[in-house]
Amino acid sequence: MVDLIPIVSRETQERLQAFVTLLEKWNPRINLVSSRDMAHVWERHVRDSLQIAPLVEGASAFIDLGSGGGFPGVITAIATNVPGTLIEADQRKAAFLREAARVTQAPITVVAERIEQAKVEPAPVVTARALAALPKLLEWTAPFLAKGGKAVFLKGQQAEDELTEARRNWHMDVSIHPSVTSHDGVILEVSNLERV
Repeated sequence: MVDLIPIVSRETQERLQAFVTLLEKWNPRINLVSSRDMAHVWERHVRDSLQIAPLVEGASAFIDLGSGGGFPGVITAIATNVPGTLIEADQRKAAFLREAARVTQAPITVVAERIEQAKVEPAPVVTARALAALPKLLEWTAPFLAKGGKAVFLKGQQAEDELTEARRNWHMDVSIHPSVTSHDGVILEVSNLERV
């Protein structure tokens, strides 16, 4: 099995550290990640998000839905230098994401709107983490996914059940990659998405 977490350059490590430092500064004010998670932010959030970098690498652009505290959107943009559009409805979190883009020099555009209302050109890759169950996630993803594109979702232990439910309304090809940061987590790589 290929380790999905890339070995990153020193420059990328420095940019990731700058992001984590900013997260630590902002988190007490706007709760980007739970306070108990801050002690494990590298493993639980940064490393977890880095897993999808090889699946985004080489794309011309990606869209991250419900970007929240920047996982996986900011991390993916830093690790791959692929331009990312991050959609986040919470104005305070969107402000954090814009500051994170500035501090880390990540190629990010932030759209501070609800997913359903965002007007964004479709991209070859759509990402999301801890956002919604797969049936809902696919509803949100479909309008943003360019023809021939793929979606990459970090999912937990309910992934198989969510896939079964989603297949009632969607045709899709799915590759399941085991998570290297969570024993019950997976990465779903969804392509050829079509409504039934």
